[in-house]
Amino acid sequence: MHGGKADDADVNIHGLIFALLALACGHILSNLLRTIPAVSLDLMAADFGTPPQTLASLTSIYHFAFAASQIPVGAAMDRFGVRPVSLSLLIGTIIGATASGLATGPGSFLFGQFLLGVATSGMLMCPMTLAAKQLSPARFGLWSGLILSIGNIGMLLSSSPLAFVVEQWGWRAGFWISAGFGVAVTIAVYALVPNQPAAHADRSSPLAQMASVLRIGLSRPLRGLIAIALVSLAAMLVLRGLWAGPWLMDIKGLSRIAAGNVLGLFTIALIVGPALIGVFDRRFGHRRETLAAAHCLAALLLVLMAAGAPHDPASNLFGVAAMPAQYDTVLLVLIGLALSAQPLVYGMTRQLVDAQNMGKALSAVNLAFFLGSALMQSTTGVVATFFGLPAVLLFVAAALVIGTIVFLLYT
Repeated sequence: MHGGKADDADVNIHGLIFALLALACGHILSNLLRTIPAVSLDLMAADFGTPPQTLASLTSIYHFAFAASQIPVGAAMDRFGVRPVSLSLLIGTIIGATASGLATGPGSFLFGQFLLGVATSGMLMCPMTLAAKQLSPARFGLWSGLILSIGNIGMLLSSSPLAFVVEQWGWRAGFWISAGFGVAVTIAVYALVPNQPAAHADRSSPLAQMASVLRIGLSRPLRGLIAIALVSLAAMLVLRGLWAGPWLMDIKGLSRIAAGNVLGLFTIALIVGPALIGVFDRRFGHRRETLAAAHCLAALLLVLMAAGAPHDPASNLFGVAAMPAQYDTVLLVLIGLALSAQPLVYGMTRQLVDAQNMGKALSAVNLAFFLGSALMQSTTGVVATFFGLPAVLLFVAAALVIGTIVFLLYT
C-alpha cells in the first residue's frame, strides 16, 4: 500500500461493493421499465382505445424527460451526495411505475411515463458517481464495466420473461412487478449505501450548477468524449430497440420467435461485453486506442451486415440470394461486444475531471449518450422510409466513424 488513503479504501471495499451492487439494481429497473411498452404496446393501445402509433409516439416523453433530467440530477449529486439523490429517485420510480400501471388512457399514461423518465434518469449515474469518487482510476474502469453489465440484465428481463408475464396477467402486471422490485431496491440502497455528504458541497444556485454541466461537457478536454458518446449508445439502442428485429424478420425472413432468440444472443453480448472490457482495461490500459478501434470495428461489422442483404455485395460474392441469418447472428454478437467498450468513456472522464465536478461531468457524458440515441432513432426512421434497412445500417456505421474521428482529434 502507498499510505493511509489506499488502506482506508481497501478496508471499506466490501461495503462499497454491496453499495454499488444495490445501486446497479436501480439501473436494471431503469432498463426494464423503459422497454415494457415495446412488449405490450398493442394490448395497451386496445385498452386505451388509441392507435398503437399514437401510443408509441407518447412513449418518447420518457426519453425526453430522461435526457433533460441528466443535468439537474448530476448537479444534485455533487451538491447533496449519492445516497439522498438515489433514494429520492427510487421513490419517484415506484410512484411512476404505479401511476403507469393505474393509467386509464393516453393522458394518464403520458404522466406516468414522464415521471418514470425523470426518476430513472439517475439510475446509471448514481453507482457511477459513487464508484468514481471512491475508487482508483484502474478499479473504476473495471467497476464501470460491471455496473453497465449488471444494468443490461434489465434488457433480458424485458424480453421473454416480461412477454410471459404480459401473456399471463396483462400489461399492468409489468408495472406492478417493477414497482415491487423498486421497493426492494430502495430498501437495499437505504441499508447499504453510506450517507456521505458531497466532498466539496457546491453552494451555487441550481441554475448555475446546470450551466456548469453544459460548460464542462463542451470544454476542450471532454469534447472528444462527448462526440463518441453521441454515437456509441445510439448505435446499440437503435439496433437492439428498433431495427435489428425488422432486419431479421423482413430482410432475412425469420419468425418473431427466431428473431427474438437472435436478439437474446445480442443482449447477452451486451451483458458480458462491458465486464470483459473492464477486465481488459485494468490489465492493459490504452483506453483511447481501445475505444477508437472498437467503434471502428463495430462500423465495419455493420457494413458487412448491410452487404449481406439480397443482391448486395456479400450475397453476390457467395452466390446466394441473401446471406443466411447465422451470418447476421455472428455479426450482431460481435457488434455487441465491440460497442461494449462504452464504459471506457466513463473511465476517461474520471481521469480528466476532479472529484468536485465528477457528478456534473458524468451527467454531461450521459446527456450525450441519451441525446445521441434520441437523435439517431428519429433520423434512422427517415433513412428507413426513403432508402430501406441496409441504408440504416450504413448510416449508423458512418455515424460511428465520424464520432470516432472527432474523438481522436480532441483527445
